[in-house]
Amino acid sequence: MIIGPHLTISSGYAHAVKTALSIGATTFQVFSRNPRGGSAARIDPKDVAAARELMAQNSMTPPLIHAAYTMNLAAARSEAYTFARECFADDMQRMEVIPANLYVFHPGSPTTLQYSEGIKRIVAALDDGILEGTKTKILLEGMAGKGSELGRSFEQLAEIISLSKKNEYLGVCLDTCHLFCAGYDIVNSPEDVLNEFDKTVGLSRLHAIHINDSYNSFASHKDHHANIGTGEIGLEALKRFASLKEIKHLPFYLETPQEDIRNYTAEMDLLRK
Repeated sequence: MIIGPHLTISSGYAHAVKTALSIGATTFQVFSRNPRGGSAARIDPKDVAAARELMAQNSMTPPLIHAAYTMNLAAARSEAYTFARECFADDMQRMEVIPANLYVFHPGSPTTLQYSEGIKRIVAALDDGILEGTKTKILLEGMAGKGSELGRSFEQLAEIISLSKKNEYLGVCLDTCHLFCAGYDIVNSPEDVLNEFDKTVGLSRLHAIHINDSYNSFASHKDHHANIGTGEIGLEALKRFASLKEIKHLPFYLETPQEDIRNYTAEMDLLRK
């Protein structure tokens, strides 16, 4: 099982790789920049080279790079939308250098705009920001459906992808907590959920899984991750979902609340068993 937690790159990519290895992870996730702000640290070529070498030596799957939460590509306010587009375009340039080829972002919330207008904004930002010939796969994350956030349904994800002129670079990352809270019953009928995704979006578009339990109930449209086996989804349902033949080869990423990163080892072991 390819699995790892969300880690920090405050000490560099090579240090993050060493941390992941120390807790038994075979991949990991990091933010592209300050998740609550927007500033991005300078990329050190020596650090990147060291990270690549360490990953190669240990047969580690490259990390998933997560966009900042402040990057709202569906934003109604012009200042917020401009900021989001600039962040995305800069992240695309950085992805050409850093040791990773998967990038995930929350589609965004149009708030006062019509849903269709929010979709148009996302697509425009993607078409302008994605570099021709890039090796990066840009993943839309399926969301729980809180407020006006887009990506709450497979249909919305499919619409964004189909409207983009650069959709060959687009894919999807599913989150177990988000799926459950959006109303997709991965506890009782995970096979049906994947079949629906395949018919609507296509399994060839699915490149990563965020594996989290949920503090909130089914179809609550709330997003609050719980530790594996302690929430409303439960350990057995998460193991069953992760074991489905259509997705078990994909990289899985933990975004569960931990005060000590060493606790991730126990969570990974639970899922591996």
